[in-house]
Amino acid sequence: MTAPAAVPRRYRPELRSGVLVGGALLHGPATVHLIKNTESGLSFKVGEKEHFLISRMDGSRSLEELGAEYAARYGRRLADANWRQLLGMLGARGLLAGAPAGSGGGPGAGPDASPAAGPRTRPERKLLSGSIRLVADADATTGRLHRAVGFLLRPLWTVPLLCLIVAMEAVLATRPGELVLGTKALFLNPVLLTAAGTLLWLSTALHELAHGVVARHYGGRVSEIGLRWRLPVVIMYCTVDDYLHLGDRAARIATAAAGAVMNLLFLLPFWAVWTLAPVDDATGDALAGLLFLGSVQALAMLIPLPPLDGYKIASQLLGATGLAASSKEYLGLAVRRDPAAAAYPRRARAAYLLYGLGAPLVLAALAAALAVLVHFLLTAP
Repeated sequence: MTAPAAVPRRYRPELRSGVLVGGALLHGPATVHLIKNTESGLSFKVGEKEHFLISRMDGSRSLEELGAEYAARYGRRLADANWRQLLGMLGARGLLAGAPAGSGGGPGAGPDASPAAGPRTRPERKLLSGSIRLVADADATTGRLHRAVGFLLRPLWTVPLLCLIVAMEAVLATRPGELVLGTKALFLNPVLLTAAGTLLWLSTALHELAHGVVARHYGGRVSEIGLRWRLPVVIMYCTVDDYLHLGDRAARIATAAAGAVMNLLFLLPFWAVWTLAPVDDATGDALAGLLFLGSVQALAMLIPLPPLDGYKIASQLLGATGLAASSKEYLGLAVRRDPAAAAYPRRARAAYLLYGLGAPLVLAALAAALAVLVHFLLTAP
């Protein structure tokens, strides 16, 4: 049997220009990095050691030099078999410059190079559920929107607007009775209820576009803008590619929070009219109902449960991917006093414990608030 050819140590591997290499994320007891091929849309996870090498493949270092850096960091040199496994996996996925674009697994792709996500497939469109694109080039559309309103993302504008949102919610929190009674009256007036529902639907559309515009601000790409329906519900959607590869953690949090912030910004002029302008009782009730429902709509999106925006924010704050599943798995091991729980690093234990205990507390608080609201609506005159 012929022995495998030696790996040429003078070879200088270089990642293809469309390859994105993400930062460190917790995944179960491990720390992983997400690598994405933007041409195929495929992404996969690699471990810290693989990331150490892949992130340095810029064409300036030979395998000999990469191996020396690896040995200095981890205390051992890589054998030819290790290089063949790593380069084979990268080449099969079309990640190396000069290699044909590919997809799927490659020779020698081990457990630390597991698929993270595949390319999106178009969902089957049916009468009762489906989706449809609204624009041919979603990225160009969000680019034009960013050029028009991107100035609002500068601190000079962002800080005052966020302060106004906080002030609005603080004032509304002092007048819960008026808001709830206004909401009840709104539901008893079909004309005003239809108008409020239309405005809230428009707010959801702006919510989605806000995700796209903020992602574009931080160098992201929007692949689709469209309508998705599961009758009788019809909503707008905006798909942000490469979310987990946006600039830094702050950029990803800002992108996830943009939708809820947009919902609340949308309410500001209605709050101003409700607070400052003389209006009749019917209009006042309609505005109160709109403010209440709009605030609930926005704040509900910040609940840290998948697939809501709040879950994405919590995942970024805790530096984890698959946060809910990993927390459930760790807490299960900890409750059973399984020795495997001790294998989790301290940072992972803290993150999963915080999320695993915090999320139920948030749900319990929301359930209590909902019970109080229902009781108030049922007993109010």
